[in-house]
Amino acid sequence: MLRFRSLGSGSTGNATLIEAGNGLRTSRVLVDCGFGLRHLEARLERAGLAATDIDALFITHEHGDHIGCAHAFSRRHGTAVWMSEGTWLANGARDYEGRLSFARDADPIVVGELMLKPFTVPHDAREPLQLRCTDGARHLGVLTDLGHATPHVLAQLGGLDALLLEFNHDSDMLAVSSYPPFLKQRVGGKWGHLSNDAAAGIAAALCHGAIRHLVAAHLSEQNNRPEIVRNAMAQVLGASADEMLTANAAEGTPWLDV
Repeated sequence: MLRFRSLGSGSTGNATLIEAGNGLRTSRVLVDCGFGLRHLEARLERAGLAATDIDALFITHEHGDHIGCAHAFSRRHGTAVWMSEGTWLANGARDYEGRLSFARDADPIVVGELMLKPFTVPHDAREPLQLRCTDGARHLGVLTDLGHATPHVLAQLGGLDALLLEFNHDSDMLAVSSYPPFLKQRVGGKWGHLSNDAAAGIAAALCHGAIRHLVAAHLSEQNNRPEIVRNAMAQVLGASADEMLTANAAEGTPWLDV
């Protein structure tokens, strides 16, 4: 059994729960901790879990809306943490008192019933990583915070059963937004975030007929709209826009079985 749930996704914070079980043992990884500690613990409680139910944290990169309270969470609850060495250095090389392990591109990480395979992505961070996750039978891709999909990125995500994918901004909305020019260039550049059109192109390349869930994540509150994203997703999958699911900043998503 493999399932996942976004606890919230957007510029104000990101965290995604991934859970696998075999009937005897359940393993849980929290991908990113981009909220304050009490706020994150409250979101876990709404998902039916306590902080002590989390076996490991995986931090994709050092930006505050992703690394958030990782250090405080790990210290309070004794939780193991995985991140790249570059992310650790960019976050001040903080002391995790033996609970930190370094993640590397293409090196599998086993956390109980879960196997994570990190891979590098083009983003304006020190050594950002995203994930392919499996319980051995089903496969989930987590792909946010990248400016474009390289051949390496696409090669890591073939044959998925579910995909959490960044649909960050509508290019036309970003162009006329109140963002200063340097920020527009950063967000819309090849090391920034995915536009709806770019994300739809990735979805078209990766989403085959057997995929169970395509979930849009990391939508910009200023430069995107859920209805625009759902329409773009529906065109890719040949489905109704009403069937498309977006992870919002306040509540994320419900639990989704892969």
